[in-house]
Amino acid sequence: MPAWIRTLALVICVLSTVAVVQRGADAATPPSLGMGSARATAPPALGVRAATLIEESTGRALYGTSPNARLPIASTTKLMTALVTLRHASLGTMFAAPTYYASPAEVQIGLEPGERMSVRDLLSAMLLPSANDAADDLAYNVGRRSVARFVSMMNAQARELRLMHTHYATPIGLDTPGNYSSGGDLVTLARYLLRTEPFFKAVVAKPRAVLRTGSHARVVVNRNDLVARYSWVHGVKTGHTLQAGYVLVAAGTRHGMTLIGAVLDASSEAGCDAAALALLNYGFANFELRTPVHTGGLFARPAVSGRPGVYARLIAASSYTSVFSRRARIGVRVNAPAQLAGPLPRHAEVGSLAVLANHRVVARIPLLLAAQLPRVRRKTSLAGMVVLSVTLSGLLVAAGAAFGLTMFWRRWHRR
Repeated sequence: MPAWIRTLALVICVLSTVAVVQRGADAATPPSLGMGSARATAPPALGVRAATLIEESTGRALYGTSPNARLPIASTTKLMTALVTLRHASLGTMFAAPTYYASPAEVQIGLEPGERMSVRDLLSAMLLPSANDAADDLAYNVGRRSVARFVSMMNAQARELRLMHTHYATPIGLDTPGNYSSGGDLVTLARYLLRTEPFFKAVVAKPRAVLRTGSHARVVVNRNDLVARYSWVHGVKTGHTLQAGYVLVAAGTRHGMTLIGAVLDASSEAGCDAAALALLNYGFANFELRTPVHTGGLFARPAVSGRPGVYARLIAASSYTSVFSRRARIGVRVNAPAQLAGPLPRHAEVGSLAVLANHRVVARIPLLLAAQLPRVRRKTSLAGMVVLSVTLSGLLVAAGAAFGLTMFWRRWHRR
């Protein structure tokens, strides 16, 4: 092939790679961390000191009022007590209760010193009615006969989870200097427990439970009465002290989306329940999970160089799911070459997808070649050989005729 033809082909190939194909409509901007979407309706007045709302699968914050404020958290402290226990003790282990000196106002299940109860039942008693003697029993035994050692384990776990606004001084949650957390840290911890601890997730969703170990059977009731009142609410933990006010971490699921909210320092139990319910309802009314890109989805069919009528298939390398405002218009922009030339292996990256939110790119996903693209083998054309042969023959005849005429002309002039 002449050099000028090869150069022209290269220029055409390069120009084709800058082709951009627009697919879909534009999407709405997802809410920024700690704030609701600017397009979403404002949440109701909650009447609490701090509040946070997140979507569970992504961890995206949908709303926040003083989400990092360090506040007393009452018995929501027991979320960390549960996590440390689950990390260091099996559910079937039997613990002997230590002597626990409780005030008359404390919630208890009435454990007697030395009474043996399983970790499973102690966790249920601590998480549902929020029994302080059950929490002390777990801390004392998991801490190898030292509640102080157990509290150190709680703080180590908080550091591991990067709960930057949390510190523990008690496994129970009674008003104690140095025992605090934030709404943001509470929902982060609750999310971690719900995603990693199946037993915890199952227990906090129960309206009541029966404790069958110990000296006698006990029936315990979940203090989070939203669980019993609403089928879509499935946790998580209540709390109340004089300093903390009423605290509630609540989780609920609707239409395949789970939200986790925390409200801190409400003035009454009814007000705390109402605030948590309003926060969850706000989230479900204004946001939804959407998946604009699915793994393996076909997004482009560029032509194959040298093979007329043949097209390659470009597929998404991964899915993309995020939470968006319900007013969203989701868009995907495809950046891919108009033509491909082999050889290319299967799953070669040859383009990308841009997920758009209000004309803003929120994610980029590679486009992969669905099948191997072999090198095109160029065959010599018989028709071309015949044409070339005829052309050369004509040239030879013409050259011979010109030579003969030249010789004749010279001889004629010599005469």
